[in-house]
Amino acid sequence: MKRVLVANRGEIAVRVIHACRSLGLETVAIYSEADRDALHTRLADRAVCVGPPPAAASYLNVSAILATARGTGCDTVHPGYGFLSENAAFAAACLEQGLRFVGPSPEAIRLMGDKLEARRLAAGLGVPVVPGSPGPVRSVEDAAAIGYPLLLKASAGGGGRGMRVVRTAAELGSAIERGAGEARASFGDGTLYAERYLERVRHVEVQVLADARGGVVHLGERDCSLQRRHQKILEEAPSPVLSPPLRRELTEAALRLVQAVAYQGAGTVEFVFDPDAGRFYFIEMNTRIQVEHPVTELITGLDLVALQLRLAAGEALPLAQADVRFVGHAIECRINAEQPDKGFRPNPGTVTAWVPPRGAGVRVDTHVEPGTVVPPFYDSLLAKVVAHGADRPAAIARMREALVAFQVGGVSTTIGFHRRLVDHPDFVAARVHTRWVEEELARATATRAT
Repeated sequence: MKRVLVANRGEIAVRVIHACRSLGLETVAIYSEADRDALHTRLADRAVCVGPPPAAASYLNVSAILATARGTGCDTVHPGYGFLSENAAFAAACLEQGLRFVGPSPEAIRLMGDKLEARRLAAGLGVPVVPGSPGPVRSVEDAAAIGYPLLLKASAGGGGRGMRVVRTAAELGSAIERGAGEARASFGDGTLYAERYLERVRHVEVQVLADARGGVVHLGERDCSLQRRHQKILEEAPSPVLSPPLRRELTEAALRLVQAVAYQGAGTVEFVFDPDAGRFYFIEMNTRIQVEHPVTELITGLDLVALQLRLAAGEALPLAQADVRFVGHAIECRINAEQPDKGFRPNPGTVTAWVPPRGAGVRVDTHVEPGTVVPPFYDSLLAKVVAHGADRPAAIARMREALVAFQVGGVSTTIGFHRRLVDHPDFVAARVHTRWVEEELARATATRAT
C-alpha cells in the first residue's frame, strides 16, 4: 500500500488523510466543484475534481472516482462513511480494478446491508432480535400480525429513511406505502420489514476489528441514545447504564456475528437496550468507520482509521482482546450548521469566525477554518467535539467547558443546543432514551406556547 484515494469529503476526509500520513502513505483527494477550496483538497498530496456539486454527480460518481484512482496511481480506496462506504457494488468494482477497498468484502457488505438477512443470521446464532416479521412486509396483514405499536424499516437502508412508527391499524396502509416509496427512492429497493416498536430504549453499539486471518477483537461499546429523527447527535463510551455482565453478553454477541460472516476491517454491531427489562436486541451492523469512532479512540488509545488501513493491507491485528485497555469516559457532540430554534433547518453560508476549544482531554475533528464555505448540497456537520475524562462526571465537566469556549461566526450552529443538553438533569443522570430529544423539544415548544 503506497497511495490512497480518499473517496469522501468534510471532516472524515481530513481524518483519513491524517491517518495515511501517520503511516507514510500518499493521498489523493476527490472533490466536487463546490469543494474546490475545501481543506481536504489542500491537505492531500493531490486533488482531482470529479464532478459538479450534487453528490450523485461527484461523490457518488463511481466511474469518475475509479478513473481518478487509476489515473493517479492509487492502489487503495478509503470510502470514509456515508456516500459509497457501504456500497457492495462499489467495493466489488474497486477489487475488479485491482484496488484495495478499505472495508470488508463485498459479500459481507451485501449480507449485513440486507437488514432482513442480518436479522435472520443473528437469530440463527442465538443473538436476540426485536420480535418482528420473518420476511418482507407485503401487505397490511403481514405487518398487523406483529401488533402495535410497530416499526416499519427499510431492508436495504439505514439513517431513518423509509422508517415509520405505526401506532394504530388506521395508519398502517399509508405508512407502508410512504415508507416503501421513500426506501425505493433512497436505496432503489422498497422492501420493508416490521418490528415491535420498543418505547424508551437506548441505542448501544459495539466497535469491532477483524483481520483476514481470523483475528477479531471488540473495543467496547458506545451509547448513542441521544438522537433526533433517528440521527445521532451525542455519543459516549462506555455506556453509563450497562452492568458488567450485560456488557460481556453484548460484546460476545457482537463477536459471534462478526465471526459468522468472516468479517474483515472495522465495523459496528448495533443494538437497542431496554433498561427496564435488562435486555438487548440486535438491530443492524454498519460495515464502515462510524462518525462517533473518536469516543472509542479516546478510551482505548487506538487509532481506528490507521488500523483500518493496516488491516486492508493484509496485516494481522496488532493486539489480542486481553491487550485492549479501557481508560476513563469520552463524550462526543456533533456540531452542525443548523438553526435549532427553526426546526434544525440547515444553515449553509461562509464561516467568518472559527475558534475551536483546546486543552487537555479535548479533541476537535473538523474540516472548517475561517472562510470555509458550508455548501447546501451535503451533510451540515462542521465538527465533532470530543471530551475525555477520568470518569463520566469529569468528561461532562470538560465538555461543558469546551462548548462554552467554542465560538463560530457566520452560520448558526448547534453549539448552544448541546450546551443545554449536557446541563440537563436527565442527561447527567443517564435517564435518556432514543426518543428523549424529540419529547423534550415537544415539551419545550408546548411550554413556550402557554
